[in-house]
Amino acid sequence: MKTHVKALVVGGGCVGTSIAYHLGKAGWDTMLLERDELTCGSTWHAAGLLPLFNMSFATSHIHDYSVKWYKTLEAETGLNPGFSVVGNLRMAQTQARMDEYMLYATTAETVGVPYQWLSPAQIKERWPLVRTEDLVGALFHPTDGYINPADVTMAMAKGARQLGVAIERKWQVDGYEWTGSEWKVTCTKMAEKGGNLIATEEQVVITAEHVVTATGNHSQRTAQLLGIKMPAIPVEHQFIVTEPDPALLAYRAAGGAEHPVLRDADAKWYVREERGGWILGPYEQGAPARFKYAVPDSFRADLFQLDLERIEEEYMSMIHRIPTSETVGLKDDFNGPICYTPDGNPLVGPAPGLRNMWLAEGFSFGITAAGGTGYYLAQMMVEGEAEIDMASLDPKRYGNWMTTEYAVQKNEECYSHVFILHHPDEEREAARPLRTSPAYDRQKAAGAQFGHVNGWDRPNYYAPQGFDDHASRSFRRGGWWQYAVEEAKAIREGVGLIDATAFTKHIVKGAGATAFLDWFTCNKLPKVGRINLTYALTAAGTTRTEYTIVRLAEDEYYLVSAGAWTAYDQDFLKKAIEDKEAEFGRIELQDVTTQWGCFAIAGPKSRDVLNELVRDAEPETVLSNKRFPWLSMRKIELGMVPCMAIRVAYTGELGWELHHPIEMQNHLWDRLMEAGEKHGLKPVGARAQNWLRQEKSYRAFGTELGRDATPLEAALDRFVDLEKDYHGKQAMLDKGIRSKCVTLLIDGPEDADPWGREALYDGDTKIGRLTSGGYSVAFGKSIGMGYVRPDLAVPGKTLKVKMLNQLWDAEITEDSPYDPKNETIRKNG
Repeated sequence: MKTHVKALVVGGGCVGTSIAYHLGKAGWDTMLLERDELTCGSTWHAAGLLPLFNMSFATSHIHDYSVKWYKTLEAETGLNPGFSVVGNLRMAQTQARMDEYMLYATTAETVGVPYQWLSPAQIKERWPLVRTEDLVGALFHPTDGYINPADVTMAMAKGARQLGVAIERKWQVDGYEWTGSEWKVTCTKMAEKGGNLIATEEQVVITAEHVVTATGNHSQRTAQLLGIKMPAIPVEHQFIVTEPDPALLAYRAAGGAEHPVLRDADAKWYVREERGGWILGPYEQGAPARFKYAVPDSFRADLFQLDLERIEEEYMSMIHRIPTSETVGLKDDFNGPICYTPDGNPLVGPAPGLRNMWLAEGFSFGITAAGGTGYYLAQMMVEGEAEIDMASLDPKRYGNWMTTEYAVQKNEECYSHVFILHHPDEEREAARPLRTSPAYDRQKAAGAQFGHVNGWDRPNYYAPQGFDDHASRSFRRGGWWQYAVEEAKAIREGVGLIDATAFTKHIVKGAGATAFLDWFTCNKLPKVGRINLTYALTAAGTTRTEYTIVRLAEDEYYLVSAGAWTAYDQDFLKKAIEDKEAEFGRIELQDVTTQWGCFAIAGPKSRDVLNELVRDAEPETVLSNKRFPWLSMRKIELGMVPCMAIRVAYTGELGWELHHPIEMQNHLWDRLMEAGEKHGLKPVGARAQNWLRQEKSYRAFGTELGRDATPLEAALDRFVDLEKDYHGKQAMLDKGIRSKCVTLLIDGPEDADPWGREALYDGDTKIGRLTSGGYSVAFGKSIGMGYVRPDLAVPGKTLKVKMLNQLWDAEITEDSPYDPKNETIRKNG
């Protein structure tokens, strides 16, 4: 057994073996440890489905790679992975479900995933055992199907061994220690005794430059060993296998093709053929989380007792959809743990706070994701970044505020929502409210309908009392749309107030702060009392984080970044400071996110409202352009509240961000609302703000900005200083311009706007995708932002955008189509 490797993979399920294979293929000296036998976690009792359907751009790429790669394994390894390419049929009982499929389909086109539309009659003609009279239609994926989980894992393991990867079974990891340059991993030999797996006295310490954990149901034990938090906790998943169905046997004997994997999302189940019978896999309400803290030592390849009452509704609906199954008996049943996360996406990437420790945990669709996860994670480890933006899967999207109880509630909710309509404006209710700004109750009383970001509840929009947000959700313009229009108009024509307290906020100060930030970011640093928009780059030259930097003193800076990415940004800053402090001098980092509240006031009348509250010897001039110019900061007093006011507005209107002591927030809210009453001040939510920033072509991190595009590709040249040296600069230049970010005005359908997931076409050729979408009150039509081929990124160029299964005209505009010269935002006064 090796005692030193470049990469150690912990966990021998499908995910771990894929990672080991791809690291071996990259030429890394790699070893995999499994505490029991390969596949004996959730892999062994998985149904082996390979659904390409996914609303996430990154996850769609991962699934697509898996499906394609699995088809090549037999030729490489000689082992048949048991891939039955029967396709996947997603049936729809309602038009709303078809709307969901149409949104997914345009997302699939951006990845290159093939699909077909089938009518109820076409379904019945091809698969006569399926009842179709109550269906609206279906989406069919012809290239996926199902696979044998054990066989594909063994094929990947053999492929890994052929590449020089060592695979060791019956070794349990009991400790991790970072020495400053490598990991010391303490491992204990396991042995079977009386059917149980027990630890022996034999131990070995393995040193590894990099460690990857792919421990599945044991993720909570892994988190405890590493001293971190992970919201990966299993939930019970049941599926049953029927006896052979005589009608199915007769259909197949007569030459009928094997049924695709059948998914009746409105009935919350999948069904596929299994040796002449059927497998039913329901996603019912009430499935409990298990192993909240650790998997019992006695639990190996075990199962839980079946709870048929819990899945009775789904079982009866299978009989409705496949009537011949009614008289068929049950042959077998499975109820095992499947790991989940609160948003259903796995945790893939660097572990928070640790060096060279990589996580691949929380896979609810592990068989489908295994191949692609190994491929893209190996890219991240070997090359520094993957070719796609993996930030949406980053483990640090959940901060230290996350608790076991939160993960349990959200994971149980996530399981029950697998087949719930996934509206783009969906807001799930479990574990809420949790993190709230002080003004939450005042906003709720004003009709705020809240969204959930990084644990925070923040207003999405404001509606009359009694309005039902859940009932208003849609794949088209939901019931909330009219209220967001009114809020956007209020900012364009009058004045609006936005709660931006969830913004991430850091203080960077010390003798080395200036030199560090000059190296860390790509734009010039502002002068004292001024602000700049800038970007931190990855080592690959792509965009890692967007910051608004306020210079408070010569060596003190206030950094504001996206509210969804607090732990993500803090981890990057902290590690970069640790790497450079010896070179630049002492640097102090403080996360002050929860110490400072933030209100954004914007609109032509915003100065009038603030003038009512300013306390100064010459209050009428405090907010004038002369004393308070655009892109500057001043400390002002609004009534009894000291504020760090920043002359900037994400909406593109005259406005200020009012950063204030969070304990004074309610007082400030009340004074602003009172002062604003005669000026028509309107509280505004995140949805209207999102529309308004697109009218100004303001890029957003997580949509236009990410680790798959450079700031130059994002068309942010004015924020990139090519005269100085900084982290990632040369890699950025070496990338060149592979695609270009543009803003488009869209003549779309009368009842729908794009969501930022849609494919873009030049004639019949797919040439890009939208990353953001919405409605423009300034232009009275849909708007979107996205990436296209550089040769097409020309104002006036007409393209097509795929929405609701149709192509609609979309014209590329100049950047900042609303107020392109920034005359409004610089407004005199």
